Amino acid sequence: MGALLHVEEVTVQRSTKTILGPITWQINEGERWVILGPNGAGKTTLLQLLAALIHPTQGRVEILGEALGAVDVFELRPRIGFTSSAMLELLPADERVMDIVLTSAYAIAGRWQEEYDLWDESRAKALLTTFGVRDLGERIFGTLSEGEKKRVQISRALMADPEVLLLDEPAAGLDLGGREDILQRITAYTSDEHSPATVIVTHHIEEIPAGTTHALLLQQGLVMYSGLIGDVLTETNIKEVFGVDINLKFNGYRYFASARN
Repeated sequence: MGALLHVEEVTVQRSTKTILGPITWQINEGERWVILGPNGAGKTTLLQLLAALIHPTQGRVEILGEALGAVDVFELRPRIGFTSSAMLELLPADERVMDIVLTSAYAIAGRWQEEYDLWDESRAKALLTTFGVRDLGERIFGTLSEGEKKRVQISRALMADPEVLLLDEPAAGLDLGGREDILQRITAYTSDEHSPATVIVTHHIEEIPAGTTHALLLQQGLVMYSGLIGDVLTETNIKEVFGVDINLKFNGYRYFASARN
């Protein structure tokens, strides 16, 4: 297989407004990307394309070797792990946490008449353990905190052993402790050589997990900079894209930014 994800001269329009593109970009095996950009830059729209949730207005999108528009997306989507605040709202609040995770094996949200074997249950428990919510397996999903729900949703996204993992602002809305915990768990999971390639969307440089290899900076739907994270995340590039003069620091693991006085 060549690129895991590839977009070529892609645009997405809503009515007469172009909200993304034209852009050309690709992700290869073993890469761990972060997508950064101001509000309205097109980050979530790009992630939805990669998740096969929407189609481009123009251009070509290839996902795991399949051309979007020429493949059954219901067969493709289980190969993609995806989390977002919009997806979170689709999960039934009255389901057990274990069932929220298990149903991902059938690419559905909510138990019906499907059956699961011991392997499915063992995998679900292992993933919940990895993300620190194993003891919540019998709880009702709607009773969980925001941070707990995000951990469960990531566990669900990984249930079908996807070939690529797409995370839309996994640390958004969490307090400092919750943010650091979930970022550490994401880093630990994705550090495994058998883990899927990852793409994380965030507004905040501090929410980039350690070990991220590549970065994409979007502005007004266009790619401004793309490549190795050390080449892309510079004070000059950040100022151009976000319009603010910053001090950017890297401690060997994580990036931190603050406005320059």
